[in-house]
Amino acid sequence: MSDSEFPGENGNDDKNAKNANAKKAENAKDGANANEFLAARFESHRGHLRAVAYRMLGSLSEADDAVQEAWLKLSRVDADRVDNLGGWLTTVVGRVCLDMLRSRRSRGEEPLGPLAEGPPGVRMPEPVLSPVSGIDPEQEALLADSVGLALLVVLETLTPAERLAFVLHDLFAVPFEEIAPLVGRTSAASRQLASRARRRVQGGAPVPDPDLGRQRAVVDAFLAAAREGDFDALVAVLDPDVVARSEGGVTAGAIAVASGASGYAHLARIARPALVNGAAGVVVVVEGRPVGVLAFTVVHGRIAVIDILNDPERLAGLDVTVLDR
Repeated sequence: MSDSEFPGENGNDDKNAKNANAKKAENAKDGANANEFLAARFESHRGHLRAVAYRMLGSLSEADDAVQEAWLKLSRVDADRVDNLGGWLTTVVGRVCLDMLRSRRSRGEEPLGPLAEGPPGVRMPEPVLSPVSGIDPEQEALLADSVGLALLVVLETLTPAERLAFVLHDLFAVPFEEIAPLVGRTSAASRQLASRARRRVQGGAPVPDPDLGRQRAVVDAFLAAAREGDFDALVAVLDPDVVARSEGGVTAGAIAVASGASGYAHLARIARPALVNGAAGVVVVVEGRPVGVLAFTVVHGRIAVIDILNDPERLAGLDVTVLDR
């Protein structure tokens, strides 16, 4: 008997095949929808995670790498079993950044030790540049809680474990009970890590005057004095204990800093005003290329800290076109 003599059986086979294909399509659609939903949930936390990573690493590009790694880790777990996704992602980014810092240190990149000649320098973080008109909404999230360059410079001097404990606890309110497993310490030991870091921060990153207009007036007075080579005017706008830091070395005291600044009149003439990590600063641009970034910490109407980035390789990665917006 031929197959055509059993139309009912063939019809059932076709129907079953169609049902199976429809089920596969439905499952694929559900999977795609689930992935889109998970991606949307992750994106809602991206700004926060990038802020955590930037404070941990002092580099925007490395921060983006750490956030991407967190997404890859999230995509490999059952997110439905994560009660607090934001908290889980924060600790994941913290762990990723900790590993990156340890790797950086094993390569001898951080912190900088004494140089072959001259005083020891500091590893300068990557600055966030904005026009004097203000920072954009994305930068506001990144620079919340007054994350000036001075704070990031001090963070560069901490051990990876100290930096993690301080950043997660003091800046993002992560409990020490959750930090302890990340650094392989007890909660009490993690608390001590943060305490040591806090003392370093308080000593090296003073709280700046909140008024940007006042900051700018002080910085403008500094630049005017530098352009004119007016030593007394330079000293007048500097805190007696001012510190000027760069990867080439550290200079302390108003007399010493003013002596150095008076020799850079030509750079002061071409310096462009900018916001550097949300505070008054300047960018020196030559033929469209940045050759220096100066961030000023103004406290009680005087300059307390000057952080200087002058490394050509790292300056090359900065987008100075934002200053024209």
